[in-house]
Amino acid sequence: MTTTIRTAEPQQSVAELLRPFRRGFAAVVVLQVAGAVAGLAPLLAVVELGRALLSPGPADHGHVRTVVTAGALGLLLRLLLTTASSGIGHLLDGRVQLALRRQLAARLGRVPIAWLSRRRTGELAKVVGDDVSAVHPFIAHTPGELVSAFVVPLVSLAYLFTVDWRLTLITLAPVVLAVALVPFMMTPARQREEKEFDAAMARIAGATVEFVQGISVVKAFGGSGRAHRAFLTAADAFVHIFHRFVRGLAGVAAAMQTVLSPPFVLLVVLVGGTALITGGGMAPADLLPFLLLGLGLTAPVAALGHGFDDMQSARRALGRIRDVLAVPPLPEPAHPAVPQGHRVELRGVRFGYDPGHEVLRGIDLVLEPGTVTAVVGPSGSGKSTLVQLLPRFFDPTHGSVLLGGVDLRELDSRELGRTVSFVFQDVRLLHASVADNIALAVPHADLDDVVRAAELAHIHDRVLELPRGYDTVIGSETGLSGGEAQRIALARALLADAPVLVLDEATAFADPRTEQAVRRALTTLGDDRTVLIIAHRPATVAAADTVVVLRDGQIVERGSPAELLDRGGEFAAFWQTHEPGAMEATGTGGTVARGDDTP
Repeated sequence: MTTTIRTAEPQQSVAELLRPFRRGFAAVVVLQVAGAVAGLAPLLAVVELGRALLSPGPADHGHVRTVVTAGALGLLLRLLLTTASSGIGHLLDGRVQLALRRQLAARLGRVPIAWLSRRRTGELAKVVGDDVSAVHPFIAHTPGELVSAFVVPLVSLAYLFTVDWRLTLITLAPVVLAVALVPFMMTPARQREEKEFDAAMARIAGATVEFVQGISVVKAFGGSGRAHRAFLTAADAFVHIFHRFVRGLAGVAAAMQTVLSPPFVLLVVLVGGTALITGGGMAPADLLPFLLLGLGLTAPVAALGHGFDDMQSARRALGRIRDVLAVPPLPEPAHPAVPQGHRVELRGVRFGYDPGHEVLRGIDLVLEPGTVTAVVGPSGSGKSTLVQLLPRFFDPTHGSVLLGGVDLRELDSRELGRTVSFVFQDVRLLHASVADNIALAVPHADLDDVVRAAELAHIHDRVLELPRGYDTVIGSETGLSGGEAQRIALARALLADAPVLVLDEATAFADPRTEQAVRRALTTLGDDRTVLIIAHRPATVAAADTVVVLRDGQIVERGSPAELLDRGGEFAAFWQTHEPGAMEATGTGGTVARGDDTP
């Protein structure tokens, strides 16, 4: 049975996510600390210059020159250090965002399709796009702002205490008032509003994607208010939550801005300083450093508030990124087995997307090499779920799927990718050239091989009509119909030359001539290829060696098309429903027209 399996890594903390970049963070902080300290030199120089000029007697010109030079050098040093810190911070930000997006792309490429199918496109797009971008202020700006918020006040206070400790305490009054207001921004109600705000953002992102994807239907029927009520509801809910979020913050934020504003601080310093000077407790010249550095105490504290908001926003974004990275991928075998051939067998397969509700119930099926097996059945019978087990988009909850006698769970995912090709009904092409789209699985394929695959998929002539042939970029230089996109995907699968080919309604958008070409291509794939196809058109089903009829997740009929027609069961009813007069057209004994007959 299955060997030791490599399971998902434990969920990482935010600190662990950023640990590989700790040296970069350390460099940013050290440079910012040095720059912040150097930035105080010009202010201290002005203070000393004022004292020198206001002191009785002639000024010491040598001392004045020294003070001015020291201030200028400090200003230059601050410029150099903060520039270096900012540059490193932005480079670090680029590295972090690139690493996070690579990790997300790698994890999303390994998680079960069943997990992806239950997530809104907008939600995942928000994580990969908006949430990763939300890390930018935290990395590129917040470290500098927070360092300044701590270093500048501490150094300033140390100096001011040496001048007059009483006025220093008076100068700190606005800061104390602002800090006293912080708990009002951290109440449980405020935290709930932040979570509701993030959830509303995710809902409106998902609703927006769905609205855009369905805009053609909206225009066709003129029912945007009805057909996209989810989008309108999400937008209205977002506005309501945003207003409540802002109202809860406005009063506290206004109070903090007032007590930290330069006029208020200046008023406090002047009132306190005047009282001390008139009482004879302080020299007038000693008021100057408080007027300069006192104002500087509040600006970093205000920056601390903004930095805290950025940290909270980044923390929530990194939390959502961490949640996606923690999704368990499909387990990989520690010691992969090697399949012997490409005979496919499903043994007692059961599967359900949700507990207590099985989509497949006890499927036993063998797909021999060199045969084409068609799966038919009503909508919701489990056809797509069945075929998606072969490329291991998810694992069965019970039973096993074997390839060459080996359980798919014991195969290396790369080996499985080389063995099984899959063509979806809903094709997604890359924003790349036609040739690159066809050669996706074989990136170094020659153009001759690409053309040969396109000819087999009956898309070559259409490609030659494009502006630059196989070099035409899909999406910007041309658009393709649904049937044309499916033929590009089919050409991609044919070029991959995998021994197992799965077609999930690969001719859903095809016209009769194209479907005929696809059926002809299937007959030229070789005698050793295993093909499983979902089809609704009788002509496609007629080309199969074996037909499997599903109903309610179970196989109710199997056999050749002719045999099933002779039985007069569910397949015969399917055939007559989809092809009126087909029973009579088959002739005595239920002989089914196959091969290249045009439907």
